[in-house]
Amino acid sequence: MTSDLIGALRAELTTGPVLGPTDDGFAEEVAAQNTATVHTPDVAVGITSEEDAAAVVRIAAAAGVPVRVLATGHGSAVAVTDGILVTTRRLGGVVVDPERRIATIGAGVRWAEVIAAAAGHGLAPVAGASDNVGCIGYITGGGLGPLARTFGFSSDWARGFRLVTADGTIRTASAQNDPDLFWALRGGKAGFGIVTSMDFELVELSTLYGGSVFFDADQIAPAFTTWLDWTKTLPNAATSSAVILRLPPLEFIPEPLRGKTVLSIRFAYVGSAAEGERLFQPIRDAAPVLIDLLQEIPASRIADIHNDPRDPGPGWDRGQLLTDLDADFAEAFLGAAGPAQQIPFVAVEIRHLGGAVARDVPEGSAVGGRGASYTLILIGAPDPSLFATVLPGAAEGVLAPLEPWKSPEHNVNYAGGLTVPGSYEACWPAETFARLAEIRTAYDPTGIFPYGPPER
Repeated sequence: MTSDLIGALRAELTTGPVLGPTDDGFAEEVAAQNTATVHTPDVAVGITSEEDAAAVVRIAAAAGVPVRVLATGHGSAVAVTDGILVTTRRLGGVVVDPERRIATIGAGVRWAEVIAAAAGHGLAPVAGASDNVGCIGYITGGGLGPLARTFGFSSDWARGFRLVTADGTIRTASAQNDPDLFWALRGGKAGFGIVTSMDFELVELSTLYGGSVFFDADQIAPAFTTWLDWTKTLPNAATSSAVILRLPPLEFIPEPLRGKTVLSIRFAYVGSAAEGERLFQPIRDAAPVLIDLLQEIPASRIADIHNDPRDPGPGWDRGQLLTDLDADFAEAFLGAAGPAQQIPFVAVEIRHLGGAVARDVPEGSAVGGRGASYTLILIGAPDPSLFATVLPGAAEGVLAPLEPWKSPEHNVNYAGGLTVPGSYEACWPAETFARLAEIRTAYDPTGIFPYGPPER
């Protein structure tokens, strides 16, 4: 059957690769940014056009095999072991219309390319903390970046999607065309089709006051408690986060941070450098600063604020959203994740929400988590031998004392690939979850695009 499927696909697709597990290049084609997840589908197809996508769907439907999609694989937490895996990395290109402030973005594009294309026009996308993440997967989950309090979820700025649905039709989903599908794609994540491109509105932004400061281990408690109180006073033009980092003693780590446990407070202010500096002064006054990297920066350098790793590597994370936090939370958090604790997490980060995040777009969207006040994410030590055994239990040890502040709302981009039982249903309010299920069934009645928690 696989041989017949490969033959049918190769007959229709003449440019991109169609590969079986024994073909040269198969492993490279299905490789994810998260190298701990190794995909082994029956067939890998590298599409180069939306016509390719339509052909794949028609052939898969006739054969009765599932279709899944891989762009960069940052969020690959569960291995694909059957069916067709469509890779979209060859669907590149960014075209900016500066008059309309719209970027048309191919499904294989990462944010760095969009940021660079927009910067020449004094514009910027409301992107994520990392410019190396794929645009489509990030947006369909919502997206909470360094400008979230000012501009909201990144998905709020999506203006249209081109995609192929289960009947092989190439559609444009927008507020005017297939509005229910458009609603679902802004936050409903996956299971609706193969997205081939997206129209994304840009904001007028050329500079901002941003960066990060670092505090040594013995200053983490006063700096963190000050940050938590300080977030209550910030205007919507300011977005910040605090992360406890346990850094290895490796040469690529700057010498003042090498081998240390530190607190980094990250800050992005959409406004003048003078006002940004004034707003941030209480953090500088909280404790002696180890490194201070805050300054006025071009909007094109927004990824410098978080400075996330760019190279592929093994990854494990566990996240949740939080309600309003207080002094009791600070005590519980430092008791669970502070510098005195021996825990196998390289980063434990809290991001401040509210502001524009809390306001839905006028036509509505499927994104979950607007009512939360903060996010929490644990990034595990990059040792795959710990992923199934040590890290889940250690995560529960950190999260259990924080349970009183756990938000009833969740977001799918913080759900760790839906590997935690119950996390899938928790990613959306019950009404939204039910509507998403209805839309998936309406556009994919036979389940060509499976989506949900992994089978156990």
